[in-house]
Amino acid sequence: MDKCPRTGCGGKIEDGFCDVCGLEPPAPLSSSTAPPSMSSRTSSRPTAVTSWTTPTTSAVTSRSRRGSTRSTNRGLLGRGIVDIAPVPKRDPREAVLTNPEVPENKRFCSKCGTKVGRGREGRPGRVEGFCAKCGHHFDFTPKLQPGQLVGQYEVLGCIAHGGLGWIYLALDHAVADRWVVLKGLLDTGDADAMAAAVAERRFLAQVEHPTIVKIFNFVEHAHDGITTGYIVMEYVGGTSIKDMIKEVRQKSGDQTACLPLTQAIAYTLEVLPAMGYLHGIGLVYCDFKPDNVIQVEEQLKLIDLGAVRHVSDEDSAIYGTTGYQAPEIGKELPSPVSDVYTVGRALAVMSFPFDFHNTYKTSLPGPAEQALLAEFESYHRLLTRATHSDPAQRFGSAEEMRDQLEGVFREVAAAEDGQPRPGVSVEFTPERRSFGIPTTSVPSTPTLAVVAQSLPIPRVDAADPGAAFLAGVHATDPKELVAELKATKLASVEIKLRLARAYIELGDHANAAKTLNSTKTEHGDWRVAWHRGLASLAENKPGNARMAFESVYDALPGEAAPKLGIAVCAEASGDLADADKYYRMVWRTDRTYISAAFGLARALLGKGGRMEAVDVLNSVPDTSSHHLAAQLAAVRARTGIPRSAGLSAEDLVLAGSQLAGLELDDARRAVASRELLESAFAWVRGGPNGSPGTVLGCRLVEDDLRRGLEGWYRALARQAGTRRERIALVDQANRVRPRTWI
Repeated sequence: MDKCPRTGCGGKIEDGFCDVCGLEPPAPLSSSTAPPSMSSRTSSRPTAVTSWTTPTTSAVTSRSRRGSTRSTNRGLLGRGIVDIAPVPKRDPREAVLTNPEVPENKRFCSKCGTKVGRGREGRPGRVEGFCAKCGHHFDFTPKLQPGQLVGQYEVLGCIAHGGLGWIYLALDHAVADRWVVLKGLLDTGDADAMAAAVAERRFLAQVEHPTIVKIFNFVEHAHDGITTGYIVMEYVGGTSIKDMIKEVRQKSGDQTACLPLTQAIAYTLEVLPAMGYLHGIGLVYCDFKPDNVIQVEEQLKLIDLGAVRHVSDEDSAIYGTTGYQAPEIGKELPSPVSDVYTVGRALAVMSFPFDFHNTYKTSLPGPAEQALLAEFESYHRLLTRATHSDPAQRFGSAEEMRDQLEGVFREVAAAEDGQPRPGVSVEFTPERRSFGIPTTSVPSTPTLAVVAQSLPIPRVDAADPGAAFLAGVHATDPKELVAELKATKLASVEIKLRLARAYIELGDHANAAKTLNSTKTEHGDWRVAWHRGLASLAENKPGNARMAFESVYDALPGEAAPKLGIAVCAEASGDLADADKYYRMVWRTDRTYISAAFGLARALLGKGGRMEAVDVLNSVPDTSSHHLAAQLAAVRARTGIPRSAGLSAEDLVLAGSQLAGLELDDARRAVASRELLESAFAWVRGGPNGSPGTVLGCRLVEDDLRRGLEGWYRALARQAGTRRERIALVDQANRVRPRTWI
């Protein structure tokens, strides 16, 4: 058994991981390899990025290589998406308080909550006494002094105080003088607090998770005839998220400053699996907040488990913090979804300032009040669902929230630096087929019926009774599929949804609606709403479809599919601003949604954003089967037919260079070349003649362009499929040729 090589750890490697810090031992570095650097994000707000340049092949290779070495080149907390600066492990001795004292503004009666121990008329408040309202005894003094022995543990002093007790630093003389923490009670006369400590000992003996503080032991110590219990846990010598926020405000001089959004999300993504673990063993955390999470080096630790309780516990006192605690607590017992609420509230507190104790005690500010929520709509929708006042409307589990937050994380990070962050959806398939792809260089707006058969669909629920049956269905013809699905007697939501899609493919709108109306699902199942959206698209009702897709977006804010559906509906309704917004959100994050690139380009062209449309089309990766179509569309978007506003000689020359470099068959090259020269000819006739530069070998003068056009018309005539078409093209060539005496 090897010793952990990390400085100051002292743990041992078991099964490939340290039993103290929970990390893998770092890989040995060769003499020619420098240790990886770690950089932090310094800006608290993402910057707008409008460049859509596709990386070169070497850049793509580099990005892939960086992803494969995530554990060394990027911090664990960044999940390979962003860099989070490591927090040095603090020397335990530096954490000891010189004068341990509970601040007066944090002294409350543990029984009735009344303020106690407050100063008056210049005199300091009492640290020990009786509550003036209920007569309950309070005592905020530490019960252990430096040098005292509590069993095998030598007390070194107080390091913090919390809602349930003083926290002491100690040395474990029985185990290699390792640093440990003793957590006692803030008020030893409080029966509820004592019961919570006993409960903590019982529950936490079974907790084993790398993001949750380890509990080593439970000891008792007698003081003035009163026996007090102490929990012995690992020392976590990092910085709490609450203190990080304080530090940001001190350094910036802005008392409303918060953590960068990507950092706040990265922390939450690390916490949610720990919450899910607790829920999986029948426990609820109850009191999550930024105070209770510490970062040390590249790892988070969830601390202060005093409020943890069994999900079915109806007797123990319930602990929570105003502004974080779910509104139903008191009427209902804490549950996994009330923990989801506290995580959502804490995430909001980490990322933007608001009065969460009073004005927004059980609500959130809107986008009009908080710019961050206006900038990142998906993030706003995620917080709205996580902190919904109705528990049934929240994410059903920590895992479900994590899946959606992961998608939001990728979207926010992509918006920050313009680099796509694709990810695999756990809810939707990829696009069934790309839509809106021009078959020539002419832009192609797809019909809504085609879109309905192209958008992603929900992944089949493996637990559904009909999942195995659907896996064995091989019919592809919609009529045959309807017959096969209707013949089964299985009661299955998945079979119903597949039947509805078959009716949509047939154009049988009445039966599609009837099938969806008869599909019985659990509360909050978004799959029926998604299929209603597809059905409305097939009926050419973009307004109805958008309402359905909006409800799916509310439920799944991290998914690309509902945003793509909303973009299509906005474009079909003539709302180019929203079409731009939602196509952009999808394409900027994930370049596998090729339909979003062409949709965004159409929206930009419709708004007059010609050059950005060119950039978007050029950003379609060369690995895509639609890369060539995008390049041809970019050539046309740059020049435009008829004459585009702001078109310049440089645009024409660049378009000619791009077209000349494409590998095209004779037919497509002839069509594209004719179109480009027609645009150049129209530009020359409407503006200056004799501009510098050449386009496809023709100078930007009228006679040269006429000769070039004549040649391409004749080339097209040779490729014509009918005699009439050939004659028409020859006539065009004769009309455009330069006038001569011959």
